[in-house]
Amino acid sequence: MGDRKVRAKKHLGQHFLKDKRIAATIVDSLIADRCETVIEVGPGMGVLTQFLIERNFPSLKVVEIDRESVEYLENNLTGIGEIISGDFLEMDLRPMGEQIAIIGNFPYNISSQIFFRILENRDRVTEVVCMVQKEVAERICSDPGSRVYGILSVLLRAWYDIDYLLTVNEQVFNPPPNVKSAVIRLSRNNRERLECNERLFFSVVKRCFNQRRKMIRNPVRMMIKPDAGTMPLLSMRAEQLSVDQFVELTRWVDANRQGTES
Repeated sequence: MGDRKVRAKKHLGQHFLKDKRIAATIVDSLIADRCETVIEVGPGMGVLTQFLIERNFPSLKVVEIDRESVEYLENNLTGIGEIISGDFLEMDLRPMGEQIAIIGNFPYNISSQIFFRILENRDRVTEVVCMVQKEVAERICSDPGSRVYGILSVLLRAWYDIDYLLTVNEQVFNPPPNVKSAVIRLSRNNRERLECNERLFFSVVKRCFNQRRKMIRNPVRMMIKPDAGTMPLLSMRAEQLSVDQFVELTRWVDANRQGTES
């Protein structure tokens, strides 16, 4: 690679990984079995990309919003299938193939938005290996009953098996972030559809966690008819409910809702 380095930009949440051993471990964690396309989000100066190139995937694309990083990759790395200069959050993944794997050191300021984008494309994104803020990783991997169990814990678990792979210290980045990081893997499970209205499921989960200190009956009250009656889950709190229990709750809300709430 050339000598000129890319300047990390705070407004883009850039923290460039500089430890090649960790980079190799992250790439080795990606199985990408039968995937048509592997997409790296936010390659920066290509520390992960160089190991991805060695894997010889059928199609490798990198998506980078920072023009300076794009120029660096164009001038210093060969073997990338396609360098896409743009915002991953605005990309249409449908032309990329029926089975897509996503990898990256996600910018911490938009990591949750990336996960929601992955959920929107859950029928084609079969695997994700990513580095995120340790706190976010712990939240996603948490079980019902945990104080950090939240919206992404439920939504991602509904369609993915989740593994916490490793913790990464601040010193392996340039510049070092103020928090520890972690690598997780999402693997698409066998659930094709939830046994409920999926759009309503998202709404119910978000409403319940937006009032996580209250019993479920409070956040769903405005969604249901006044004479809807009751059910056991209404006396629980959002952080206590598993995916299947949220599905059960969604079916009950659907059967008792008022108006066109969805």
